[in-house]
Amino acid sequence: MSMFEKVLVADDLDCINQGVVSVLNTLKIKNVTQVAYCDDAFLQIEKGVLDGAPFELLITDLSFVADHRKQKYASGEVLISALKQKHPQLKIIAYSVEDKLQKVRTVMLESKADAYVCKGRHGLKQLEQAIQEVYNGNQYLSPQIGNALNKKVSVEISDYDIKILKLLAQGYSQREIGEDFLTNNISPSSISSIEKKISKLCDHFKAKNTNQLVAIVKDLGLI
Repeated sequence: MSMFEKVLVADDLDCINQGVVSVLNTLKIKNVTQVAYCDDAFLQIEKGVLDGAPFELLITDLSFVADHRKQKYASGEVLISALKQKHPQLKIIAYSVEDKLQKVRTVMLESKADAYVCKGRHGLKQLEQAIQEVYNGNQYLSPQIGNALNKKVSVEISDYDIKILKLLAQGYSQREIGEDFLTNNISPSSISSIEKKISKLCDHFKAKNTNQLVAIVKDLGLI
């Protein structure tokens, strides 16, 4: 079976790197380089191109813990975007604990990653599937975020919207949502603003009422 021959792994946790490398070994990929910083990943990709031996695949985390070393590329998301602009032929898999659909959409649609795999109980198995799919020219999303690219999940849905939807799902009334927002310094917190936002969300998801709205966004995995 044909497969990638040269792979770069970027993650600042050794235990995660070891798991990823074990998957690569299973796929008989032997030429593997590991780095713990996004800047190092970018430089390795550049060096490979200059040496005439480019990396074919990058597997990167999205979150890297800041330390004394100042980074030009502070996150995997920024790294992916920069590399895809400069080296569009490079295949990139995001491997992250972040499972919010808005984050997945941003990484896939704006940063242009080829796959998004969620770390977790089945993460390594899904990563193996992702590598095979990406090698064959396909996109891949872990099953739990499979709805991220659904057209109903718009990038216009903000964190503010998600907070409202979560509270609606918990049975909060519009007045109670406003009180919660006021207590937690979330703005706007007026009942009229929340009412307008809920109405807009119902229109967006074609929901007849708040109960149906909550059911739809749960099915999509937004909350």
